[in-house]
Amino acid sequence: MAKFYVNPNIKRGKINKEIYGHFSEHLGRCIYEGLYVGEDSNIPNTNGMRNDVVEALKEMKLPVLRWPGGCFADEYHWKDGIGPKETRKKMINTHWGGVVEDNSFGTHEFMELCDQLGCEVYVNGNVGSGTVQEMSEWVEYMTFSGVSPMADLRAKNGHEKPWKLKYFGVGNESWGCGGNMTPEHYANEFRRYATFVRHYPNPDEPDLPRVQKIACGPNVGDYHWTEGVMKTAGWIADGLSLHYYTVPFTWEKKGSSTDFDDKTWYLTLKKTLLMEELINNHLAIMDHYDRSRKTKLIIDEWGTWYDVEPGTNPGFLYQQNTMRDALVAGINLNIFNKHCNRIEMANIAQLVNVLQAVILTEGEKMVLTPTYHVFNMYKNHQDAQLIESYIETEKIGLEDKNMVPNLLESCSINENGVVTATITNLSITDAYDIEGVFTDSSIKSVKATILTNEMHAHNTFDAPETVKPVEFTDYKITDKGVNFKIPACSVLELEIEMN
Repeated sequence: MAKFYVNPNIKRGKINKEIYGHFSEHLGRCIYEGLYVGEDSNIPNTNGMRNDVVEALKEMKLPVLRWPGGCFADEYHWKDGIGPKETRKKMINTHWGGVVEDNSFGTHEFMELCDQLGCEVYVNGNVGSGTVQEMSEWVEYMTFSGVSPMADLRAKNGHEKPWKLKYFGVGNESWGCGGNMTPEHYANEFRRYATFVRHYPNPDEPDLPRVQKIACGPNVGDYHWTEGVMKTAGWIADGLSLHYYTVPFTWEKKGSSTDFDDKTWYLTLKKTLLMEELINNHLAIMDHYDRSRKTKLIIDEWGTWYDVEPGTNPGFLYQQNTMRDALVAGINLNIFNKHCNRIEMANIAQLVNVLQAVILTEGEKMVLTPTYHVFNMYKNHQDAQLIESYIETEKIGLEDKNMVPNLLESCSINENGVVTATITNLSITDAYDIEGVFTDSSIKSVKATILTNEMHAHNTFDAPETVKPVEFTDYKITDKGVNFKIPACSVLELEIEMN
């Protein structure tokens, strides 16, 4: 029986709600059809936003949403997406499928979506093909409350009051699709552009925090990029982004989302666990140049990336979502929780119909994926305090090079003294008996939820509830804590009320 130690009295830091953030790009059917159908659609909507999708995301407590990209951000010119829709410019989405982008979803529509969701706003600006003036005026358009050309233009377009803007990304993937820059060149561009991402005081909200400026950080293990940007511009940046996708094989042949064997299961989870190493190594470089730890790590693109579903547009990145993705989500979120003192925000890619989506849509139909259910199960961690915890593990797998720990966990305690424990069992075949030991504490009650099934299980429009959370009852409260048996291939959430 493996020991699971929890000390509710030792708090390690606040788990910022934005760690559970999401990402929506003008890519495939994420925005159009997924989130936005327009006011004239037969699909029930409020101001063009799908009611079913919005309600599901509100239930999940989506805390922050990133937009408009991604690679799309550095070819997006925001003035094309404001004003009467019939006069908005059309463009070719050169990165994603070569389709026509009609700009019917722009700044006002995104802010309307965030307002309906009740979430924070993360806008990514255009450094690759945009100008300093363009970016500066966008921030002014969104946030300035006084008399100015941009504030007047916003009012003319139907929104007199400014919006709240919490995060602003200064460019995206500037090492690649955002301009193929060197780290030193980008760092100097960041210093220049960020200077004009101004904080405009709002008399109606005098205590409104200033906009957090996010610098483009590294791709996976590009430590040279992190060093170059931090050395030159780290003192200005509030956050540094990191992008890391779990790709089972190669970028040319990533593998199927649903047709995989046992070896590929463990290979995928092994690659997911690299996230821990990347976080530690990039943070070590950041700390060298930022001893006050002002600059936070922002993991604003993460998740699985497989070959697209057969018969779909390769540029739309549409993939299914199985129990394997649920484990990937649970593993990453547990890792992020454990690093909450340095990780300010994370954004899974992407929200609807793209990559590791939490929701899939097809016309009027909507289905919640296993990844959605993991986020919904983990939501009690948002803004709670990380507490000391540890679980005994063993190595499992089918190949020496792809062995993984059988269990991962994280624990938090909220303001009401309720402990939330989330545990993933990475084994395809084995359940494990766990003895939970709570230091200097006694347990009053336990409420538990489990997501489990065979590894290929997924939800479809014809069978939308193949994978769904159910009540978990295989536990026993003891004088030391709580004992339980976690099934194979599962994500478990325990809500523990202390005496």
